[in-house]
Amino acid sequence: ILFFHGFDAEKDLIWSLASMSTSERIKAIQKMPGTMKQKREIRNKVLKEITEKSRRRGTQRSCCTQCLQDTAVSLRRFGNTISEYFHLLWVWHKALKIIGAEFGTSVLSYFIFLKWLLNFNIFSFLINFSFITIPQFLAPEPNNLSFSGLELLTGAGYFQQTVLYYGFYTNATISKIKNGPSYNMQLAYIFTVGVHFVICFLILLFSMANSFRRNFVNPQAYSVNASKLLCTWDFNITNEKAVKLKQKNLSTQIKEHLTEVNREVVNFSVTQRIARMGVHLLSWFASLGTAVAACAGVYFLSINNLELFMKGHQNDLESQAAMLVLPLVATLLNTLTPFFYSWLGHMEKFQTPGHQIYVTIARNIILKISIVGILCYYWLNIVSASESQCWETLVGQDIYRLVLVDFIFCLLGSFFGEFLRRIIGTTICVNLGQPEFDIGRNVLDLIYAQTLTWIGILFSPLLPGIQMITFSIVFYVKKVSLMRNCQPPRKVWRTAQMATSFLVLLFFPSFLGVLSVIGVTVWRLKPSEGCGPFRGLSSMYAAVSEWIHTLDNYTASKWVVWIYHNLITSELFFFILSGIVLIITYLYWQIIQGRKTMIKLLRKQISN
Repeated sequence: ILFFHGFDAEKDLIWSLASMSTSERIKAIQKMPGTMKQKREIRNKVLKEITEKSRRRGTQRSCCTQCLQDTAVSLRRFGNTISEYFHLLWVWHKALKIIGAEFGTSVLSYFIFLKWLLNFNIFSFLINFSFITIPQFLAPEPNNLSFSGLELLTGAGYFQQTVLYYGFYTNATISKIKNGPSYNMQLAYIFTVGVHFVICFLILLFSMANSFRRNFVNPQAYSVNASKLLCTWDFNITNEKAVKLKQKNLSTQIKEHLTEVNREVVNFSVTQRIARMGVHLLSWFASLGTAVAACAGVYFLSINNLELFMKGHQNDLESQAAMLVLPLVATLLNTLTPFFYSWLGHMEKFQTPGHQIYVTIARNIILKISIVGILCYYWLNIVSASESQCWETLVGQDIYRLVLVDFIFCLLGSFFGEFLRRIIGTTICVNLGQPEFDIGRNVLDLIYAQTLTWIGILFSPLLPGIQMITFSIVFYVKKVSLMRNCQPPRKVWRTAQMATSFLVLLFFPSFLGVLSVIGVTVWRLKPSEGCGPFRGLSSMYAAVSEWIHTLDNYTASKWVVWIYHNLITSELFFFILSGIVLIITYLYWQIIQGRKTMIKLLRKQISN
C-alpha cells in the first residue's frame, strides 16, 4: 500500500477502509507500513468518513442511540491512545532491550525469568492480602510488644503479634453487623491458600507448555535467520538510539543462530575420552560430597539452634537474634558452594557454554533442594513437636530470616563476586579480564528464594509482598552490576530452550516439593492450641470437614456435599483424572516428535 500518492489515491484508500468492518479496518491499518502518526491520521479520516456517510443516508437516530455511538467512538479512540502509550508503562522494557542487545539472549533469559517471578509474587500478595489480611484488620488484637528495630532483621519481637505471621490470625467468625453476613476466617485461610496453589499450578503448566511450544516446536525454525534478517525490522522506530539498539539486538540474535548452525563437533581420541570421563566423575563426586556435608551441617545446627531457642524466652530479642545463626550458615553454604561448582565446570572444559550451564544448574539444584528438604524435615518433625506455644509462627520466622539473609547475600555477591572480580581482573591480574555473568548460579538463587516463599505462604501470608520488594531491588542491582562489571559471553550461543528449562526446574522439584510440604502440614500435623485460625482442631483440614458436615443440614447445599464425597475425597476420581492427563501428555509428545521430525526434513531439503 502506498501512502499519499495524490488526493485521489488517498481518497480511495479512506473509502475502502470505511467500507470494512471494525475488526477488519483495525487489522488493515495495523499492517500498513508507516509511522504511528500517519496511521492515526488515516484512522481519524476514516472515522470522519463513516460519520459523514451515516449523515448522508439520512438515517434518523434517537438521542440515546447517537449518544451511545459517540460514546463508543470516544472509548475506542481512548483505547487506541492507551494501547499506543502502554509500552511506556511496561516495567523494565527498555532495560531488557539493552541487556539483550549487549549480552545476548542467554543473560537476557535470567532477567526475563526474574521479571516473571516478580509478577508471580505480586499476584500471590494481592490474593493473600485481599482474602486473609484485610478481614483480620476488622478484628484487631492488641500488640503489647515494643518495636526496637531489630525485628526487621530477626522477624521476631513486635512482628510476632502482627498480620505477618500465622499465629496472629483469629479463629473466630468475623461479623461487623448484627445478624448480617459473617466471614469464616478458618475457611478463608485454608481456601485462599489452596486456591492460590491451584492457580499457581495452572499458571506454571500453561507457561511451560507455551514456552515449550515456542522454543522447541517452531515450524518456522528452518528459516529463522532469513526471517530475522528480512522481515523483523520495526519501521515505527524513528529515534536514533532506538534504531542502533534494535540493530545491535538483531545482530546479536543472528550471531547466536549462526553459531548454533555452524557448531563444530570435536572428535576426541579414546585416551582423551577416558580422561574427560574421569574428570567428570571426580567433579560429580566432589559436588555430591559437598552437598551431603552441607546438609549434615544444616541438620545438626538446626537441632542445636532449637535447643538454644527453647532455653530462652520467645519474646527475648537476644534469643531471637541467636536464631540468625541457622539462616546465616544455610545462606553461606548456598552462596559459596556454587562458586566451587562453577570452578569445577571450568575445569571440565565442556564443548559448549550451554552444557556447562546445565551441569552447573543440576549440581546447584541438588544442593539447594537438599538443604530445603533438611529444613522442611526439621520444621515438620522437630519444631512442630516441640513445646513452643505457636510452632507455626516459629516456622514463619525461620523462613522470614532465610529470605532476608538470602537477599542480603545476593546483594553482597554482586559486590564481591562481580565488582571486586572486575577490579582484580582489570588492575592486578589483567589476564583474567572482566567476569562473565554466571547464569546458572543466579537462576538457582531465584528458584531457591521462590521455593522458600511458597513454603512460607502458609505460615506467613504476607511473605510474597516481602519477596516482591526484594526481587525488584535485585533486578536493578544485577542490571547495574552486569553493565558495569561483566563482559558479554566470550562464546556467542543461542539459548532458546533455557527459559523452558528454568520453568521446568521451578515446577519440579521446587513447586511439587512445596505441595508435598503443604499437604503434610494441612492433613497430618496438629495445629498449635493457643494461636492461629485452626487452634483446637486435630488438623487444618478438619475445618473443611466440619464445614461440609454443617452444609449437610441444608438442602440447597447438597450438591457441594456430593462433590466433596464423590470427587474430592475419592481416590478413583483422581486415578481416572491422572490417567487422562497421562494419555493427553503422551499424545501431545507424539505430536511434538512428529513436528520435530518434519522440521529436520525441511532443514535437510533446504541445505540440499
